[in-house]
Amino acid sequence: MNILIIGSGGRESAFAWKIAKSPQCLQLFIAPGNAGTAQYGTNVNIKVNDFDGIRKLVLQKNIDLVLVGPEEPLVKGIHDFFLADEKLKHIPVIGPQQQGAQLEGSKDFSKQFMFRHNIPTAASCTFTKDTLQQGLEYLTTAGLPIVLKADGLAAGKGVLICTTLHEAQQELIFMLKDAKFGEASSKVVIEQFLQGIELSVFVMTDGVNYKILPEAKDYKRIGEGDTGLNTGGMGSVSPVPFANADFMKKVEERIVIPTIEGLKKESIPYKGFIFVGLMNCNGEPYTIEYNCRMGDPETESVMPRIESDFVDLLLGVANGNLNTKELKVSNKVAATIMCVAGGYPGDYVNGKVITGIDNVRDSIVFQAGTELDNGNIKTAGGRVLAVTALQDNVFEALQHATADAARIYYDGVNFRRDIGFDLL
Repeated sequence: MNILIIGSGGRESAFAWKIAKSPQCLQLFIAPGNAGTAQYGTNVNIKVNDFDGIRKLVLQKNIDLVLVGPEEPLVKGIHDFFLADEKLKHIPVIGPQQQGAQLEGSKDFSKQFMFRHNIPTAASCTFTKDTLQQGLEYLTTAGLPIVLKADGLAAGKGVLICTTLHEAQQELIFMLKDAKFGEASSKVVIEQFLQGIELSVFVMTDGVNYKILPEAKDYKRIGEGDTGLNTGGMGSVSPVPFANADFMKKVEERIVIPTIEGLKKESIPYKGFIFVGLMNCNGEPYTIEYNCRMGDPETESVMPRIESDFVDLLLGVANGNLNTKELKVSNKVAATIMCVAGGYPGDYVNGKVITGIDNVRDSIVFQAGTELDNGNIKTAGGRVLAVTALQDNVFEALQHATADAARIYYDGVNFRRDIGFDLL
């Protein structure tokens, strides 16, 4: 079959690497892809939100299955676009319709959904520009630290943790009155701060049946020792030692099953991934957020651990028979180190020539922010490469991935050397 992956990052590189291995994949296309995805399939220079361009490509190349990587086209309704088109509606899209994508597209929607279905989460209240005064008063009664979340998509930057009342009130004004995050912060969710260890759990569902994929832990801060600014993710590890059978049973019973059942009860069709961002609070799981797609860089740690035919699992989602498909997971540990551009997550320069990828010995390099220019691979984003090693234990996986990351060079290259140290 002919398969199209929509997206251009490390997550899409990991998907392409995995899908290209499947005997069921005849031709693979990636739109727009990056310098690395070209080794697994054919890159097509179409932007992820260019639905008309994607339509032409799908019809021209006789695409049989579409896998949507990033959240933005899902929130903007790419799945609905396919269903509304006579020539496209029979082609399965892996990724929820617009209504289901609101689990990520609106923090307020997802919190209300959790409350309705008794899914453990932090207490919260939502405010708009019109209720700003009530919001400022609410902050005086809330404990500190307190979390402010822009309701809409804000490219991973819409969450603020405030440690003083003055800071929280100022930021609420900036978000609601001054549109700090544009339209995304026209509503702001004020949420109780949960103390614990974060964890990402990934669920594949056909809307009725589900499979829980390998969990992962990602590392957001730019600096070693979890210091400095937040990023899109500096690395990840899978599996997570504290996510033992007892903990994962709680996650399944208290969060995964009520989420799937809640979608069914509310007649929200959902075919795709649900990424549950969790907090482990003294052994009890709480939901921080939902995403309507796989995480990045977690996908780069999750995909190498899946031993089953991934295309077969995707077909299970598409055809509504995921319960008949086998999910086989490796017992090995995957560690991913993200190489980023100098200056990231602040101002950084693109167009730096990358060398040394061929020197990597024991890892897979999933390219993210890269492009091909006259035969040279060059940097084209903040997060440039994800270096993933699969080994028998956490220590060895981290050791190999870190050593291999150090074999790659471009001007300003930066990566953390302490990913996963908290798990050792």
